[in-house]
Amino acid sequence: MGLTLDEVAQRLGVASKTVERWINEPERKPYRRFQFATASLLKCEVSYLWPDERTSAEVAAAGNAELVRLYPHRSVVMQTLWTNLYSKATRQFDLLVYSGFWLTEDATFHRIVKEKSADGVPIRFILGEPTSQAVAVRGEDEGIGAAMAGKIRNALINYGPLFGLPGVEFRLHGTTLYNSIYRADDEMLANGHLYGVGAYMAPVLHLRRVPGGELFDAYAESVEKVWESARPISSPADWEGTT
Repeated sequence: MGLTLDEVAQRLGVASKTVERWINEPERKPYRRFQFATASLLKCEVSYLWPDERTSAEVAAAGNAELVRLYPHRSVVMQTLWTNLYSKATRQFDLLVYSGFWLTEDATFHRIVKEKSADGVPIRFILGEPTSQAVAVRGEDEGIGAAMAGKIRNALINYGPLFGLPGVEFRLHGTTLYNSIYRADDEMLANGHLYGVGAYMAPVLHLRRVPGGELFDAYAESVEKVWESARPISSPADWEGTT
């Protein structure tokens, strides 16, 4: 394609030395997202660059297998889908939202959190930092303005009885969320965010991890990145701290 190492590195957002290692050290494969980005840049299949890797068609087929169901918007999803999902958690219990206020008023959900805490399941709540720019922007996007921050503060108050339970952690994030993600082990619900539309009217993907699939892991990786950058809090009143 007539590209130099520096040009490839710049387009992929990595260091030139990294690209050089991909070429000269076959055992050092890039992450899958960089494999696909490189193949796209060079207009070839991933399996041509890395012969032991699957073709894009195979990856797409695995991704389709990960999709359990697509809901046109959250308002048509049965409330019990969330509680049923979390009731099966044995290893991982994650909730990444701005407020997710509707779930804070579900008594069954509160009971499940307490039961899973008693069973030793690690539980992570990641809510929006009320004073962050991201929350302010999302409030404007949904047409509710400062009410978004208020919803988060109310959600934290509703979750008050869950603070301090064994294995239950709360953090506040100031990132831009393109999806609210609800994960239990190898299943998740990803509620998309659309400009000018409340999350309850946005699509929901019900995903289940399958061998060879990458869709579930892409969302799961997003949760981990937000968790790492989020601020731990020990009580509902901690939202008053700095971002």
